[in-house]
Amino acid sequence: MTRYFISFDEGTMVIPEADLAAVGEAAHAVVAAAKAAGAWVTGGGVIPGASVVAVDGSVTESPAPEAKATVGGFVVLDLGSHAEALDWAGRFAAACRCAQEVRALMDDPEA
Repeated sequence: MTRYFISFDEGTMVIPEADLAAVGEAAHAVVAAAKAAGAWVTGGGVIPGASVVAVDGSVTESPAPEAKATVGGFVVLDLGSHAEALDWAGRFAAACRCAQEVRALMDDPEA
């Protein structure tokens, strides 16, 4: 099994106020399906803003200047294949009405 990080960029989930409840219900239904399938690890929305700690220990309270986009929300799923990850990303994309990025996470042999 491989863990997959499925995410969308902040600002890409632009939903009319009247549709927010329906989008929330759809997204929660996909989460429930992932949990029922035994694939769910964790996930959620990301609060805007960041504390960036440089190699010298200095702290800046904003996204890294070189960052062109920041994560707006994510899920981590434990799946058997990249094809399964793409399928789940499609479900989240439809529910959240925005594109999803799929990345495999490297396993830490010492964890």
